[in-house]
Amino acid sequence: MSIAIRPLVDADVEPVVALWTAAGLTRPWNDPHKDIRRAREVWPELLLVADDDGAVVGTVMAGYDGHRGWLSYLASARRGEGIGRALVAEAERRLLALGCPKVMLMVRAENRGVMDYYAELEYARDDVAVLGKRLIPDV
Repeated sequence: MSIAIRPLVDADVEPVVALWTAAGLTRPWNDPHKDIRRAREVWPELLLVADDDGAVVGTVMAGYDGHRGWLSYLASARRGEGIGRALVAEAERRLLALGCPKVMLMVRAENRGVMDYYAELEYARDDVAVLGKRLIPDV
């Protein structure tokens, strides 16, 4: 694969937001521009894009809180080419280099295809409930 995986730069922001929107990853209550800004303030080297000769063709946002790593916003503009797998592998590599012992992700329960995709990448469903509380409204 001739795709380069690298951290997001300013010029990538709009193509990344467009990709997330096209992939159905955005929600009205989460401003993707704010998510990008927040991620870059904490772990800029963990917000990755797949670059094909200057075009953003994939993305993943990773994070690490000292206890667990997290993956969010995995998207590929060209499914079936291994872009998503390469992004996950690079995010895992970077998290491991930080000493991260376990990586987690959230998938909406109705998204069976994505659940199957992650199972192929050796992610197992944990018996946990995810709770959330909005501290800063985006909209």
